[in-house]
Amino acid sequence: MPKSKQQKKQMVADLIDKLKKAKSLVFVNFDGLSVKEIEELRARCRSEKIDYLVIKKTLARLAFTEAGLKIDPKNFEKGVAIAFGYEDEVAPARIIETFAKQHEMLKNIGGVLENNFVDSAKIIELSKLPSRLGLLAKVVGSIQAPVSGFVNVLAGNLRGLVQVLNAIKESKS
Repeated sequence: MPKSKQQKKQMVADLIDKLKKAKSLVFVNFDGLSVKEIEELRARCRSEKIDYLVIKKTLARLAFTEAGLKIDPKNFEKGVAIAFGYEDEVAPARIIETFAKQHEMLKNIGGVLENNFVDSAKIIELSKLPSRLGLLAKVVGSIQAPVSGFVNVLAGNLRGLVQVLNAIKESKS
């Protein structure tokens, strides 16, 4: 059943809201996937707090224009879905690329990062980066390494002093 004009306006308004909140977007061509495979992809996206939305290209074009994005979805082939990343910029790319490795019919056709369109090659590169938490853990580890090394050196000097004192004590006993 066709959607009414009011329903379409609401869909565009919802999409604009999602576009403004999202840190990154990934556009995918899902033609050829079964309903079961699409539901599996949606479940993976939900588990990572990513919205997966299929929308008509004309409605997407209206929302993109309103949100200030210079993207024309008419250039995309076939059906287009959008994965929205709200917390982690890397998560949508990582999930889409992981799923695409298992299901060859799913194709990444680009995305948006920092309000700029990026091609599918950049999305693939982005998917190879660790998550935000992983990057933060690496930074903390890098900061902590010199400090822990310094503590170990100081502890080594104290251990040596204690061993010398023990040796003196035992030689006098």
